[in-house]
Amino acid sequence: MKHHLPQPILGRFIRAIIEFDMIQNGDRILVGLSGGKDSLFLTYALSVLKEIAPINFAVGAFTLDPLFTDNFDPAPLVDFCAGLDIPYGTGQADIAGIIHNNQDKDPCFTCAFFRRGAVNNYAKQHGYNKVALAHHHDDAVETFYMGLLYAGHLKTFTPVTYLSRTGLTVIRPLVYFREQEIRNTISLHGMTPIASPCPLNGKTKRQEIKEHIAALEQTNPAFYAHLAAAMRGGKPAELWPGELDRYELKAKHDAFWQKN
Repeated sequence: MKHHLPQPILGRFIRAIIEFDMIQNGDRILVGLSGGKDSLFLTYALSVLKEIAPINFAVGAFTLDPLFTDNFDPAPLVDFCAGLDIPYGTGQADIAGIIHNNQDKDPCFTCAFFRRGAVNNYAKQHGYNKVALAHHHDDAVETFYMGLLYAGHLKTFTPVTYLSRTGLTVIRPLVYFREQEIRNTISLHGMTPIASPCPLNGKTKRQEIKEHIAALEQTNPAFYAHLAAAMRGGKPAELWPGELDRYELKAKHDAFWQKN
């Protein structure tokens, strides 16, 4: 069965892949498929690209059961991937138990850390050299803004990230899609997204940031666009120099008094 995407959507998807050199001939790409709207669209879009691209690459999908519930059912995802003719695998990790036993740590960080580890391990074990994650443009902008507000740095995830410890490369082909656009793609692949089993879904710091940005856009409609522009490299910047450590500062202090 031949699948397709409307040209404006396919064109934006391909733009990110070409601009950031995400896919090369012979790649074996594993999609982290949660069953949510974003990863479903990513899986479908990669399957479409695989059929029309001038290079050869393979696509597979993997779903991790974090044991937040006791009724995980991968059957809909099995059928979805079978319809796209891509291999599919599942695994388990007791992330729920880890979070429960480490309540002094940020649960979102803990969950993301162990999810990444499980996906990467599966990729290595099954001969994949790249992992595709379904982070979209809103995710990148929210991460950038969270870093500024909560960590005091200007940083977000990159479209392509090489993991030197594993030899894997992480790609994020949805970086030019807004979240609302992805919601509107459900009719294209026909798969109803699976609700997140996370007990904190909708109650996280990221959700607060999402709502904060939306509120600021009410008074400044360009607020999101300005954040997005600020996170791109090559923009003119006038920032203070990096803070000196105690030894560097002492050396400058001694040099000043010796000159005077």
